[in-house]
Amino acid sequence: MPTRVCCCCSALRPRYKRLVDNIFPEDPKDGLVKADMEKLTFYAVSAPEKLDRIGSYLAERLSRDVVRHRSGYVLIAMEALDQLLMACHSQSIKPFVESFLHMVAKLLESGEPKLQVLGTNSFVKFANIEEDTPSYHRRYDFFVSRFSAMCHSCDSDPETRTEIRIAGIRGIQGVVRKTVNDELRATIWEPQHMDKIVPSLLFNMQKIEEVDSRIGPPPSPSAADKEENPAMLAENCFRELLGRATFGNMNNAVRPVFAHLDHHRLWDPNEFAVHCFKVIMYSIQAQYSHHVIQEILGHLDARKKDSPRVRAGIIQVLLEAVAIAAKGSIGPTVLEVFNTLLKHLRLSVEFEARDLQGESISSANLNTSSKDSDEKIVQNAVIQTIGFFGSNLPDYQRSEIMMFIMGKVPVFGTSTHTLDISQLGDLGTRRIQIMLLRSLLMVTSGYKAKTIVTALPGSFLDPLLSPSLMEDYELRQLVLEVMHNLMDRHDNRAKLRGIRIIPDVADLKIKREKICRQDTSFMKKNGQQLYRHIYLGCKEEDNVQKNYELLYTSLALITIELANEEVVIDLIRLAIALQDSAIINEDNLSMFHRCGIMALVAAYLNFVSQMIAVPAFCQHVSKVIEIRTMEAPYFLPEHIFRDKCMLPKSLEKHDKNLYFLTNKIAESLGGSGYSVERLSVPYVPQVTDEDRLSRRKSIVDTVSIQVDILPNSSPSDDVVSNTEEITFEALKKAIDTSGMEEQEKEKRRLVIERFQKAPFEEIAAQCESKANFLHDRLAQILELTIRPPPSPSGTLTITSGHAQYQSVPVYEMKFPDLCVY
Repeated sequence: MPTRVCCCCSALRPRYKRLVDNIFPEDPKDGLVKADMEKLTFYAVSAPEKLDRIGSYLAERLSRDVVRHRSGYVLIAMEALDQLLMACHSQSIKPFVESFLHMVAKLLESGEPKLQVLGTNSFVKFANIEEDTPSYHRRYDFFVSRFSAMCHSCDSDPETRTEIRIAGIRGIQGVVRKTVNDELRATIWEPQHMDKIVPSLLFNMQKIEEVDSRIGPPPSPSAADKEENPAMLAENCFRELLGRATFGNMNNAVRPVFAHLDHHRLWDPNEFAVHCFKVIMYSIQAQYSHHVIQEILGHLDARKKDSPRVRAGIIQVLLEAVAIAAKGSIGPTVLEVFNTLLKHLRLSVEFEARDLQGESISSANLNTSSKDSDEKIVQNAVIQTIGFFGSNLPDYQRSEIMMFIMGKVPVFGTSTHTLDISQLGDLGTRRIQIMLLRSLLMVTSGYKAKTIVTALPGSFLDPLLSPSLMEDYELRQLVLEVMHNLMDRHDNRAKLRGIRIIPDVADLKIKREKICRQDTSFMKKNGQQLYRHIYLGCKEEDNVQKNYELLYTSLALITIELANEEVVIDLIRLAIALQDSAIINEDNLSMFHRCGIMALVAAYLNFVSQMIAVPAFCQHVSKVIEIRTMEAPYFLPEHIFRDKCMLPKSLEKHDKNLYFLTNKIAESLGGSGYSVERLSVPYVPQVTDEDRLSRRKSIVDTVSIQVDILPNSSPSDDVVSNTEEITFEALKKAIDTSGMEEQEKEKRRLVIERFQKAPFEEIAAQCESKANFLHDRLAQILELTIRPPPSPSGTLTITSGHAQYQSVPVYEMKFPDLCVY
């Protein structure tokens, strides 16, 4: 009960005290005396200079009532303060506000939940009042600390605990609203405040039961959820805080999130972490997205030695952030994102390789295998992030990223790549090659360039094709798939999936356009390089069905996207050369691989014959396929790539009707106006340094003698029949001086004929390859001696210096020129 004074003393008291005393009833249950409250309000509005004294006197009474646990009078005092605060908006209100905040602090310090809630409600009402001028000396440090502590309430009563936590969240929301709008007073964004506010909100957000299974932006919580659910209220407050963040204080608001997730070990599993950063990305202003991405990258670097699952969790969070940021402003962090991701990809592969080297097979246990699988989770997360980020970039940036990733791919024997592989070893290097090419494959997915020169510039094509000659079928597959992504500008690849004999290509509804001048120039400059890699790729001894399917698709896409009449002739020459290589088998391929090449040639010639629509050509191809179906089904893709296919013992005794004949093809195409002179010139791939650099057994790795006794440009149907056995006596006759003049005349005639008919690019490639080879092998050639065989077995033993090479059958050394390599 309030203290009463006598009438004489009452008349001597200041008027503002008498007005304040009158608002308190004798029984606090009666509530605020409204009539007297109106008088007090009128007096305060009429005499604003008295506001500070009214506030001080109310604060004195309230402090006394709090100490004496007179909750009823406390409620009346706070109600009176609220009404005065709402009614007065003059300059003199600032001293009154100080008294008001002092009373709110007294309530928050009390241990009674009802008083804490009462003080919070009053503070929230005060926070919603817009002051005419800011008060720069006023600080809210106590309120930040106290409201944050209330957010972590651990009261034994669940209802009371929820009530206090809601009050704490609403208090923080009031502090934010009161301070963030004032640009000259940025104390709320200081790290010491953010380190309390953000974890308090995240602590309550963890109580959401269904954590972010949403695809789009998380919906705004309803009004009922805001008032009753601490989790939804905390999330709404967090959104509001981030929405008010500016360029200078964005990092201070985001860094406490990482500390909270680290402290509570919320990266594995990372559902809540993903949810938090989705809220962040959708709440901040779009132009600040790159700040968040930079912070995630920095935290990933800081946690690079943590467990694989923690790193994978951070990378998956980065993926979600990138997915949202890619729709808006990425900022200057594009290369930084990819550089950091590739660095962590290398680290993951290095950790995996180190574990494999450190643990022998006998000592391998369950934990080691589990850790290896965890590293693969990290690697897959990195690749997925790279692919998603890259696929959402504009074309000009995606081209730069393609070059950037390609520059990281290590190639054996070169130092052009920028990735440190010194600690990886061969197994780790192979792994990083596969990971980088998979990343490149995802970046190029969906890339559509108007010209092939834009998609495959020389600076990108050369390093891309280098891995296509490595002794790893998976690497070669990835290179071909990347090529398909860049070549397929009309989405025809899905229609060509799977190597097969297509009865009617028109049913595929292939989309194509007229070949532009830029594409024609590209094929003149790089066509021989593409043909060479396809040719050598078909002859790899570890090829599987998928390799042949991708090689077939490569030929088909070149035909669709880049082929004019000249390119069609070159592709047919390439196909015939592959057929000849399978028949002669200089590379000692297995029967499966020889039949696989034959099936590839059949599938492609069937496709190209229907694409150019030359009836005679189609008839010849169809006839050969029909004969193969009856007599040699293992030459067709539908049979050779089945699980159980009967293979022949040899190909030398097969009828020539089973093969595609050059003279028949030339006759059919010549009748339709094609220039078929080049068909009589067998295709020979150019020799470059790539063979040695890519750690591949190439045609320059062994010293061999190539001899052509009948150096005429004979068609492919004579390949098997005109190969004759050469003995040592025949070689002696060949170098006899009596016939030298006639041989020189014939050789000059053949050279002139070749320069007249062969394309310039092929002549230049052959000359360049011979010059490069002679430069590298000159010392060996000068020391080379030839000894006659000990028996007339038709073999030569070649000796170079102190090295003796294996005897080579002479009949396998028939080539267009009489030359020594």
